[in-house]
Amino acid sequence: MACSHCHDVGWRTVPGDDAGRVERCECWRLGVATTQLDAARIPARYRDCDLDSFVTYPNEALLNAIDRAMRFAEAFPVVEKGLLLIGPPGIGKTHIAVSVLRQVVLAKGVRGLYYDTRDLLSTIRATYNPVTRTSELDVLRPVMEAELLVLDDLGAERPTDWVEETMNLVVNTRYNDRRPTIFTSNYEDASDPDALDSLLVRVGFRMHSRLREMCDFLEYSSPDFRDFQGGPPSGEELERRWKSQPRRTTLPSRATVRARAKLRPGGRDLGWSGGRAGG
Repeated sequence: MACSHCHDVGWRTVPGDDAGRVERCECWRLGVATTQLDAARIPARYRDCDLDSFVTYPNEALLNAIDRAMRFAEAFPVVEKGLLLIGPPGIGKTHIAVSVLRQVVLAKGVRGLYYDTRDLLSTIRATYNPVTRTSELDVLRPVMEAELLVLDDLGAERPTDWVEETMNLVVNTRYNDRRPTIFTSNYEDASDPDALDSLLVRVGFRMHSRLREMCDFLEYSSPDFRDFQGGPPSGEELERRWKSQPRRTTLPSRATVRARAKLRPGGRDLGWSGGRAGG
């Protein structure tokens, strides 16, 4: 059905303007935003996520994370820092991150992009050309240049020097270019370098320092949404389960010999380390 304002030409006369000036019609803006959303690589499971549909309850850290995410989306692109959502698997970190990305793309028409960390690295590996490196850069360029990037499940990839180099390239480039990024991670932000399943150890000291400067750390706990059967739980159910569950513990240790060796006195700077984080 043709637009009643512009009849699908994309321009409409400015209301009340005797000079007959024209402006872009809202249908054209919506079309551009929809195209940008299609290009953002948001998984089908999260395509309809928004912050209004996120079930909340009296949990101060969770409510603070939601509030900070809302303020970030409303203020974008005038934001000083990105976001890093931290907590156990299944508590809605990806929902929050993708909701912000969707809102920013639809409301502001920016070039946004979503990647799971393991999927990004797998894609780069599949296109890697050791001679020209052209294909690798073709994958990395939109990731580094996106106006807003969501990088999901930070710290989940198996450790190699190539992984460390690649992730530092992405993070450092966006840091230097002041491009906002939203990260999620299953690993708590413990400052103890001997805690081998902390975010600090998983991503390395250099990247952790960058993250601290470029993101607000939002760490919270909540029940795993996947444990509830028969549809989304109510706020009352979540609160009851949250109050009865033990407080946050570290994930099962998957630290490697490489990680442990780097923590010994005289070891070099700890790089990206560690195994799969879960769902």
